[in-house]
Amino acid sequence: MDFKERYETILSEYRQVFEKLDQAGMREFMEEVKAHDRIFLIGVGREGMATRAFAMRLMHMGKEIHWIWDDTTPSIGKGDMLIATLGDGRIGHINYICERAKEAGAMLYVVTGSPGGATAKNVADKVFFVPAAVYRGTDDVVPSTQPMGNLFEQCLLILFDIIIMTIVDETEGLTFEKMSARHRNVE
Repeated sequence: MDFKERYETILSEYRQVFEKLDQAGMREFMEEVKAHDRIFLIGVGREGMATRAFAMRLMHMGKEIHWIWDDTTPSIGKGDMLIATLGDGRIGHINYICERAKEAGAMLYVVTGSPGGATAKNVADKVFFVPAAVYRGTDDVVPSTQPMGNLFEQCLLILFDIIIMTIVDETEGLTFEKMSARHRNVE
């Protein structure tokens, strides 16, 4: 497969994922994000990178944001939201963190390509299903010519950016200029 065939194939996979995505599910996720001022996030690997990018933009929007693995992360509790990305829905140490957050009273939203996974089924308060192929996934998703969980990870990054742009459009007084003013200024 040459370069053009490869990117055309990948772009086609993206289109299929976004067309299959339940927009009501995306709306429900966005409304929970808008409703919570203090949000904790967790993810690992490449999907974790997409989730960290989302955390950064949420901070730019003015939310109090904490990445679970940071040493400066405070305790989580009632009124807080934990967003956990689990491509295949069964990452043991993330499941453990989700259980502890629930015990502390936080609301848990799992973003996954495998809603049949243990954390989504047994621990989450709500699940946002991104129908893209994931590593070790078994659910009905858009298949991919790419290795492992590439499609889920790439779509997650784009989808999180779309969600941020939509929330900005819908939030009175929030602009990209105001977000830019919160960008780190010591670089």
